[in-house]
Amino acid sequence: MTPDGATPHRAWPRWTARLRLTLWYGGLFLLAGLVLVATSYLLVRQRLGPSTGAGIAATLCSTSPNGVVCTQQPGGQTPPPGAARPAPDPNQGYLISSGQITALKTTFVSVAMRTFLQTMLLVLGLMALGSLGLGWVVAGRVLRPLQRITATAKRLSERTLHQRIALDGPDDELKELADTFDRMLARLDAAFDSQRRFTANASHELRTPLAITRTEVDVALADPDASPAELRAMAERVRDATDRSERLIEGLLTLARSERELRSQEPVDLADAAAQALEHTRRQDGAAGLRVVTGLRPAPVEGDPPLLERMVGNLVENAVRHNQPDGWLDVATGTIAGRAFVRVANGGPDIPADQVESLFEPFRRLNGRVVSPVHGAGLGLSIVRSVARAHGGDARAKAVPGGGLEVTVRLPLGAPATTAIPSLVAAQEE
Repeated sequence: MTPDGATPHRAWPRWTARLRLTLWYGGLFLLAGLVLVATSYLLVRQRLGPSTGAGIAATLCSTSPNGVVCTQQPGGQTPPPGAARPAPDPNQGYLISSGQITALKTTFVSVAMRTFLQTMLLVLGLMALGSLGLGWVVAGRVLRPLQRITATAKRLSERTLHQRIALDGPDDELKELADTFDRMLARLDAAFDSQRRFTANASHELRTPLAITRTEVDVALADPDASPAELRAMAERVRDATDRSERLIEGLLTLARSERELRSQEPVDLADAAAQALEHTRRQDGAAGLRVVTGLRPAPVEGDPPLLERMVGNLVENAVRHNQPDGWLDVATGTIAGRAFVRVANGGPDIPADQVESLFEPFRRLNGRVVSPVHGAGLGLSIVRSVARAHGGDARAKAVPGGGLEVTVRLPLGAPATTAIPSLVAAQEE
């Protein structure tokens, strides 16, 4: 780095993936070519290797208009080294010994092999240069989808998550990567959109009780002659608004906690949690007069006990809160298909099938965002699904014919819990 902290400019070229692939292509081609040249050279040299010359008779060679013609002399003997050789007869030709033939053949083979090797190496060098250029082009075509992915990633921001790569072409690894990237962008887009709506809804929900509190206080302060009864009524309305804010903040904290990684894994029985939730809700407004049906069988799971208890509690409280006078409530737990479940069904108003899934969204109530006559911020089912997914399960809901809602949560089985189901005073088995 330079003294001012800046990164110095590199003088050498950047080692891109395209350059590395090109060098790999050229290097592998050159290596394969060298092996081919060496193998060919050895095979040709073995076939053209010089013979020992043993048993070769003398050869008579003569010139003719068609070139030099050599024939072996029957019974001819090669003169020993140093012996006087007869002068060649121009009319008859001249004799060549076997040693001379071997020397000529060795010289010919050596020259031929050297020429062969030089030619092969020259051709190999030219082909290697061509392979580098071809490798550069091929690497560019292969990496072109990656360039599109990179360009799309550079353009992305919170406002451009709707863009997609939409890569065409063969169904190979690069298309799989592009499709995976597109699916990730879709999830991010949905998450950011949900976060924006959640923030806006939370701000609105928190603003309402604060506005009520401030209005009540301002009215009381503007009337110096307010009676104790009026002040007491004002204080009760302020307390109700404060309780609403407290429940909302608690729900938001629970929702945020359920979306983080679980820190504890302890045995929990959903039957115990359902029994405790029923015992707690029997003292709430709206629980009186409900016909309660229970079927609590062991449903052991593992996870965060407070979150799981809050999940089951929200199911029961939601069923009681949105019930109808003299309605019914059905709570069941158990195991099915290797998974634990808790199912809570209740009577109530008719719910259109196309609005059931939206009830799991934060701050959503039946028929959209409406002021409910009962207290609730619209986070109950959102927390249920978030806690279920944090524990490897899911929550599903369906409308009950004749009015009402049935919510079922399924979770992976865990070790049996050691606690026993408390006695149910308000629940009656039917």
